[in-house]
Amino acid sequence: MSATIITTEDLMEFKLELLEGIKKLLNNQLGHTSKKWLKSPEVRELLGISPGTLQNLRINGTLPYTKVGGVLYYDYEEIMKVLEQNRIHNKF
Repeated sequence: MSATIITTEDLMEFKLELLEGIKKLLNNQLGHTSKKWLKSPEVRELLGISPGTLQNLRINGTLPYTKVGGVLYYDYEEIMKVLEQNRIHNKF
């Protein structure tokens, strides 16, 4: 049986691959998308809201968006920020 020499570089490469794999698994498990920009149907599904509610969130300035060629895009991080800012802490 022959011995294989493992270098520090090999271990570092393995560590990075392992961490990337764990990130992908966690993202899939949590339903988090790795996309930065989401289209309206994706946002509605993510938030569980109707097209009219999404339109109201745009109109009243609650949810920032970008329009390119007639298509509306929403920044995933901005959506998460809005959710955090509107979090209600009930004290019983």
